[in-house]
Amino acid sequence: MRKIRIAIVGIGNCASSLVQGINFYDGSSVNSTGIGLMHRQIGSYRPGDIEIVAAFDIDRRKVGLDVSKAIFSPPNCTKVFCEKIKLTGAIVKMGCVFDGYPEHMREQDPLRTFLPLEKESTREQIIAELKDSSAELMVNYLPVGSEEATRFYASCALEAGLGFVNNIPVFIASDPKWARRFADKNLPIIGDDIKAQMGATIVHRALVDLFRKRGVKLVRTYQLNTGGNTDFLNMLNRTRLASKKTSKTEAVQSVIGERLTDENIHIGPSDYVPWQLDNKVAFIRVEGRLFGDVPMEIDVKLSVEDSPNSAGVAIDAIRCCKLALDRGIGGVLHSPSAYFSKHPPVQMTDDEAYRCVEQFIRGERES
Repeated sequence: MRKIRIAIVGIGNCASSLVQGINFYDGSSVNSTGIGLMHRQIGSYRPGDIEIVAAFDIDRRKVGLDVSKAIFSPPNCTKVFCEKIKLTGAIVKMGCVFDGYPEHMREQDPLRTFLPLEKESTREQIIAELKDSSAELMVNYLPVGSEEATRFYASCALEAGLGFVNNIPVFIASDPKWARRFADKNLPIIGDDIKAQMGATIVHRALVDLFRKRGVKLVRTYQLNTGGNTDFLNMLNRTRLASKKTSKTEAVQSVIGERLTDENIHIGPSDYVPWQLDNKVAFIRVEGRLFGDVPMEIDVKLSVEDSPNSAGVAIDAIRCCKLALDRGIGGVLHSPSAYFSKHPPVQMTDDEAYRCVEQFIRGERES
């Protein structure tokens, strides 16, 4: 049985949910029925065919542990839905910090709990680890705003000959220069900024698309999000939010039809509430005018465990990226990017992206 050998950068809550999911859906248990999966099988690959062979982090509580243990180390706080995790054999290696540990988080961590005692790995050591592990794909789970770090690891993936699944809002797949670099190496890339399985962005897109299809004039809208995981703590530094706000806003603007002016649309993380842990609460408001220019409005509250919501999509993105490797397809995978990511190079409606990704899975090459 062929495996999908992946390297993970950032062993946080999202990585924890992904690894739990790989184990949860593996084998012949009731979980293998595929409840909660968008695709039980993609090509010949099921979730249990994903194998973690390399991992990088900068937290002393995770570095040096097998990935199966590191995913449960603090400050990870996501829901544990699979307690029996097989040893992966992949030991979390010290990565490179760059902008992955912002100053405001250092100030809230005077004992430097996050940072391990040993030196950062060199670029050469990271590339060697990727090659020695025979990893095929790199999955990026760095914190929001890690611009330098993401570009560093993307370049390491290129050097080591890995495909790239970019789950965060740093623009790699949607940057023509980076997209060309992956195309030149004939390596597939999916991105940028993962859409959750049933998250605020996909619900918001569905609402405004419904307005458009039903002839209701969209006047203004907002989406406010709160959470208590380290990602929301990280985003208290508003300077790290530029790409995140762009990504989430464009994901909604792209399905409106007639774009809203900046003052009539507000989308983005709003605040950090420690006791929420990995639970994300989103408040979505959409105002419009319908028949006879009569006003109407919709308010929605969504409460969901953030990281499993992300992993439900990542587990498909990884398998689609592997299909591309098997088929010798490099560069941006436009259909999977449009379906799985908030800020793909080519935006599509969710219906169109769904049709296109199903065609991709069946083996109909992208134009």
